[in-house]
Amino acid sequence: MSLKNIFLLFGGLGFFLYGMKLMSEGMEKVAGAKMRKVLELCTRNRFVGMVVGLLFTAVIQSSSATTVMVVSFVNSGLISLVQAVGPILGANIGTTVTGLLVTLKLEDVAPLIIIAGVIMVSFSKKPMVQKAGEVILGFGVLFYGMGVMSSSMRSMGESEAVRNALMSLENPFLAVLAGFVITTILQSSSASTGILIAMASEGLLGLPICMYLLLGCNMGTCTSAMIASINGKKDAKRAAWVHMLFNVFAMLITVPVLMIFMRPITGFFTGFIGSAGRQVAMANIIFKTIHVIILFPFAGLLVKLATLLVPGTDQKTEKYELKYIGQRDIFTPASVDFDITREIRRMGNIAKDNLQLAGEALIEMDTGKINKVLKTEEQIDVLCNQITNYLVDIASKELPFSTAKNLAAYFHVVSDFERIGDHAENLAEFAQTRISENLEFSEKSLEGLRQMLDLTVTAVEYSIEMFAEDNMEHKQEIVRLENEVDDLEDRLQLEHMDRLAKNECSPRTAIYTEILSNLERASDHATNIAFAIHKQDRLKEMK
Repeated sequence: MSLKNIFLLFGGLGFFLYGMKLMSEGMEKVAGAKMRKVLELCTRNRFVGMVVGLLFTAVIQSSSATTVMVVSFVNSGLISLVQAVGPILGANIGTTVTGLLVTLKLEDVAPLIIIAGVIMVSFSKKPMVQKAGEVILGFGVLFYGMGVMSSSMRSMGESEAVRNALMSLENPFLAVLAGFVITTILQSSSASTGILIAMASEGLLGLPICMYLLLGCNMGTCTSAMIASINGKKDAKRAAWVHMLFNVFAMLITVPVLMIFMRPITGFFTGFIGSAGRQVAMANIIFKTIHVIILFPFAGLLVKLATLLVPGTDQKTEKYELKYIGQRDIFTPASVDFDITREIRRMGNIAKDNLQLAGEALIEMDTGKINKVLKTEEQIDVLCNQITNYLVDIASKELPFSTAKNLAAYFHVVSDFERIGDHAENLAEFAQTRISENLEFSEKSLEGLRQMLDLTVTAVEYSIEMFAEDNMEHKQEIVRLENEVDDLEDRLQLEHMDRLAKNECSPRTAIYTEILSNLERASDHATNIAFAIHKQDRLKEMK
């Protein structure tokens, strides 16, 4: 075995892994957002969720990517732990498609596939075509790498020392451990399975030992989700453990069966399938399908065991801490749009409630409410800075089309909510002035103030729904409310000027006009939020 063959082996493995990365990431960017929407609809039924996980993994060619994505969905609260079980089980079957593709022996046409992908990436200006080109390029690079690995192994097969060393690997449990370690290092069961197929094709490994290695590979692929869940919430950790427990129990069930019935099992595969590589690929498919059939009815038990392994509940998030995004959470392109929207919505609800509380403090001259408003405003400022920093950080990452397109709007919405918080703070300070200077407003002034506060808070509430849920139901209502607030401010300003001219109120109550202006500006920010992602709709409504 020469040094050149070793370099070729690792070089081919590098091409294989890079091709897999291009394929899975490209498909995840294109289909990730759709995956989220499908999961929302389908995970209520565990069987349908399993089919969704199977199909999605077959498309993106990575069970690790699917399970990490599912763990991130659980972490975000998009799906529950119980709902996550179906897609996780389906991913175990879906990932076997890669093994079948590897047996197609497309190494000879791989350069043509690579050229097609490079042309699409380099010369097309359409983002969708570029992403499709990345997938095709990854597909070609994967098979090119497979060809390089097979070539190096063919040369290694000529070495008697290498053949003897591999053939001596007979202990089933050591083989399982070896498969686990290799896959944990490579972070891809598809890659380790591809290596096994290549080695089997060159006669370096027999089918019996490959079956044990496959069981180890299945457990090794769980480490990606386990690592991704480390900083996640407890249910995210439990989802990763469900994946690991499934494959551990599958191994414990299968090893004794193989040890007792290995001869008839290998006879079945060798009798119907000629190629050694395809025998390994088909064994992988059949094993995983049987595992899912056997363990699917016990999914609830897997959830209970995962809960025992990860006991307790998450600490309640303080208002000034990020809840859905940030360094402590799991980042995956498919769920980032959903996570950002939930975090901004949370900030918006805090700002809306603070505006309501500030108005009540002003009208009721309540010192306790004033203090709460000022304290909450500090929290809103912290959230604004943290969310903005997060948006700046992810702007440099590869994002799905929807997220990249909406990123500028997210910055503006965060700023608008922060400004609403500032107006609430101003109202609280006006309340302090009213108390310290003992300023009395007429009942008519207070009635107008209550009316304007209600309209403004309602506008903010509708704007949050329109932004966060893409709910266009309140589109015309928001425009109507903005116009109504503008008209009401003009009328109340004129009425107050009239009262001042008639000496019906003290000149010291001039802050009344500033209070009205702050509410009107808060209403303007609400409209900006509502139409941040639908600017064209706003222009139509304003005409």
